[in-house]
Amino acid sequence: MIRRGAAALAAAALLILPAGGPAHAVGYRYWSFWERHGQAWTYATQGPSTASPADGDVQGFRFAVSEDSQDAERPRGTADFAAVCAATPAREGRKRVALVIDFGTAADAPSGETPPAPRTVCARVPEDATTADALAAVAKPLRYDTNALLCAIAGYPGRGCGEQVRETTPRSAQPRPTASPRTAPDAPHHGPSAGVLVGAAAVAALGAAAIWQARRRRR
Repeated sequence: MIRRGAAALAAAALLILPAGGPAHAVGYRYWSFWERHGQAWTYATQGPSTASPADGDVQGFRFAVSEDSQDAERPRGTADFAAVCAATPAREGRKRVALVIDFGTAADAPSGETPPAPRTVCARVPEDATTADALAAVAKPLRYDTNALLCAIAGYPGRGCGEQVRETTPRSAQPRPTASPRTAPDAPHHGPSAGVLVGAAAVAALGAAAIWQARRRRR
């Protein structure tokens, strides 16, 4: 009976626990779009072609590889409207939008390409302009695919658009740099996932059952 209990425990562990070896995560290489609220970046709920920023807004773009919006990297660098648009005075019938354009890191760049340095720029555009209009005014050439997905800003990257990328180590498991005072902090860590906790509980329950049955047989 002890052997059967041990076998059941081992089988449960194999079913619940991940296999050994390097983990692989599938992500996508693309430009993500962000909006600045106070001191924090939030992932935009609409695309730049439909977003209509107001005078004084700060918006950002970050090129990176990520699995989804929860995993996406935020723009880096100065994100203060007064600083970005200090040299761009207000004008009647126009609005000013501070744009933070982060071309990402070498690790996220397509093969053979080098990301430009992050930049900030103040776009002064008509009052009814969208974010896409503001971006086109200061960071041409832009490139879109047939589905209106933003593929390149200021010509970067030179090819590709939202392609799937397989990473050796999931981004969520990679160490993240400490956020600077001008960038949003990383999402808080909530401990092990529910799946891991449930799996551990199941293994513990099976182990306890095997021990109880063994003791019962000895009586």
